[in-house]
Amino acid sequence: MSYVLNTESEKREMLKTIGVNSIMDLFGDIDESIIQKERLKLDKPLSEARVKADMSSLSEKNIRKLSFLGAGSYNHFIPSVINHMLLRSEFYTAYTPYQPEMSQGSLQSIFEFQTYMCRLTGMDVSNASMYDGSTALAEAASMCSIISGRKKIITSKTIHPQYREVVKTYCSMYDIEYKEVGYEGGITDCSEIEKCIGEDVAGVLVQNPNFFGCVEDIKKIREISSKTNSMLVVCVVEAISLGLLEPPKTADIVVGEGQSFGIPKSYGGPAFGFMCVKKEYMRKIPGRLVGETVDMDKMKGYIMTLTAREQHIRREKSTSNLCTNQALLALAGSVYLSIVGKQLKDIALINAKKAKYLQENLDKIGIKKRFPNPFFNEFAVKIPNSESVIGRLEKSGIEAGLNLERHYPELKDCILVCSTETHSKEDAERLIEKIKGALDETDI
Repeated sequence: MSYVLNTESEKREMLKTIGVNSIMDLFGDIDESIIQKERLKLDKPLSEARVKADMSSLSEKNIRKLSFLGAGSYNHFIPSVINHMLLRSEFYTAYTPYQPEMSQGSLQSIFEFQTYMCRLTGMDVSNASMYDGSTALAEAASMCSIISGRKKIITSKTIHPQYREVVKTYCSMYDIEYKEVGYEGGITDCSEIEKCIGEDVAGVLVQNPNFFGCVEDIKKIREISSKTNSMLVVCVVEAISLGLLEPPKTADIVVGEGQSFGIPKSYGGPAFGFMCVKKEYMRKIPGRLVGETVDMDKMKGYIMTLTAREQHIRREKSTSNLCTNQALLALAGSVYLSIVGKQLKDIALINAKKAKYLQENLDKIGIKKRFPNPFFNEFAVKIPNSESVIGRLEKSGIEAGLNLERHYPELKDCILVCSTETHSKEDAERLIEKIKGALDETDI
């Protein structure tokens, strides 16, 4: 290992000190059959200029596809100022702000993030960001059980399938009974909730807009959960919708994914989650809470006010072991929201209109909407021989959407299609034209 700056004599001295004869003795517990004995077959080292040239040549082989995929990760315009801020060393090298006198910038950015999230969701308190939307929802489920002392969670099947898997895993670890209810017309079947609701139910979990893009009847679900004082958790996966839809103020906990606020899709991550609660549940939220205060000179300052993690308080009092948060990505979300401001409503409205235009024009060529309920920026359609159609479109450089049958066997030949402000009218027309052509070829 020539890159390790130790001389041979220094290596021998260190090995002698710990009582072994060679470096390989340190790997004695590893099965010899899996130890690499030959030198790795690597190309010779290249100059920096040659490496750049080779990488550029490889990048030219990439194919940029026109994508209408949503399903939890969305294409939105990202202002260039976001990267400019994230690449400042004060932020991208910062760690947990344990020392407020050294971390006022980070603490203020977290405080402002919390403020944005409270204003968007209509809740009283926000914590300092979660890992992602799925773990935020799972933490909310366990939080419901901790607050109520009950051991049953009702989860709608219209929640993102991968989110449900995370919740299910959490519930198994906390000995919480996990119960799923079905859907009718693309939204949660409230009659099923009424059958399952009882004094043993800690919380009801629902996503809005849901996985199908449909807008849920949150008020009705709230009425049902209130009958047994069960908590209501609303999950927002498409955060742009908060600019247009009524804030879920009737919920007890609002969680979600902030990827739409200035975070690229990046092959599925990373992004940041958020959790907002009513004031009475503030001391049960996982993660940390940053507060605004004044110092001895009456100057405004910021400090970590509350944390429910066992590292900071007595283990028996802790509510979660949620550790390092996604502060850098939450900063991206804060910068995004500070830039767009009230125009978030306009962006959300554009998303809704673009999706509506696409849906109406697909309907004209016989591709019908699968569910009758209102939707935000994605919707399910039924396409004959959907796998074949998707495959044909991929060859022509278009990702038509997600095949729902993979997650919902009953939705055979149904595709989830998403349209955002990044899609032009020409993009929509190209998709429609290619689908029509693929259907004609399939019929032949």
